[in-house]
Amino acid sequence: MRVAMTGYGAVTPLGVDVSTLWSGLIEGRSGVRELDALDQVWARLPVRVAAPVTADLEETLGRVRARKLDRSQQLALIAADEAWRDAGLGDVDPDRLAVAVGTGVGGVQTLLDQDDLLESDGARRVAPRAVPMLMPNGASAQISIAYTAKAGVFTPTSACASGAEAIALGARLIQDGDADVVIAGGVEAAITPLTLAGFAQSQALAKPDGGPADRLSRPFDTDRRGFVLGEGAGIVILESESHVAARTGRVRTWLAGWGITSDAYHITGTEPGGLGQVRAIRKALAVGGLTVNDIDHVNAHATGTTIGDRAEAQALRDVFGEEMNVTAPKGALGHLVGGAGALEAIITARTIESGIIPPTANLQHIDPEVHLDIVKETRRTPVRGAISNSFGFGGQNVTLAICAASN
Repeated sequence: MRVAMTGYGAVTPLGVDVSTLWSGLIEGRSGVRELDALDQVWARLPVRVAAPVTADLEETLGRVRARKLDRSQQLALIAADEAWRDAGLGDVDPDRLAVAVGTGVGGVQTLLDQDDLLESDGARRVAPRAVPMLMPNGASAQISIAYTAKAGVFTPTSACASGAEAIALGARLIQDGDADVVIAGGVEAAITPLTLAGFAQSQALAKPDGGPADRLSRPFDTDRRGFVLGEGAGIVILESESHVAARTGRVRTWLAGWGITSDAYHITGTEPGGLGQVRAIRKALAVGGLTVNDIDHVNAHATGTTIGDRAEAQALRDVFGEEMNVTAPKGALGHLVGGAGALEAIITARTIESGIIPPTANLQHIDPEVHLDIVKETRRTPVRGAISNSFGFGGQNVTLAICAASN
């Protein structure tokens, strides 16, 4: 049973829909910026560069509804609405509709805000909805309520691989006959002093170097310094081939395969040589009945850390050789953590549909140890099939293989 991708929705540092995201990437815009020093805590941070969503979410959701939701839930609901409309779905049997939306940390902004209130004003000031707002499954649960999805609600929490793992889980639900339609993807809204400080202390976050903030995220570049934290959501609609046909719907792309592995090596480090990543890529190809010759493009995880970029480059060379063309969207979007894999699956799908490969932003001098065809400027070329990689702390490896609707 093939799994179709029939709708996409996104809220990103570049805008509140897929169209704005795509045009921004193609035109070379960046969502990375320097944050205001809101108070003394923010002012003392070693890094105040991030890629936030700047749109007014209350304007879309309405003030009353938005105030009942954590920011991560707001982002996910807006993206889900776009994906649902894009798929052209009408009534779906609730018992055949599921939700799988991953996140790295869930409602961390609510958690921190409510803890501040508890410390300053006491228990009576803590919001009655604090727990539903902070729990990691809050976004997927809110989506299930909004669309009356009763075939199951799932929340993979696997760090930076969460969104991609949720899409793979959604495909499995369809293939196993547990659902006909799955609202799948990932979300993160974790730009807080605590997360910025923690990532900075771990030496993973890029520290300002005196240059423009929007040039600080530099995947695969010799002068890269680490990743830039972003926020946003990416949601796709997955459907069984028979369900799309029965409603005479449109297949945008096929989710052909998926591979999930674990390094079992280090809580933050990558297995040397990217061996776990190699296994994930090869699993995705095997599930899809694909060979390396069916893949024309790679959307790399590439966060802008030296160890991570080089390990992924080695994995890609081992599977595809040195001629494979590769792009890394995090140069323009920052790293959306739990939302990254889902958003980049959408970018990969749009690459296939359009035959346009977005550039890797801020790439001036390619690391001489990478040995891949890293796309530096927007490139037009037919893409029949592509893979999108997502790797997370804990040794989580997920690869999605996506193919053109005509395949």
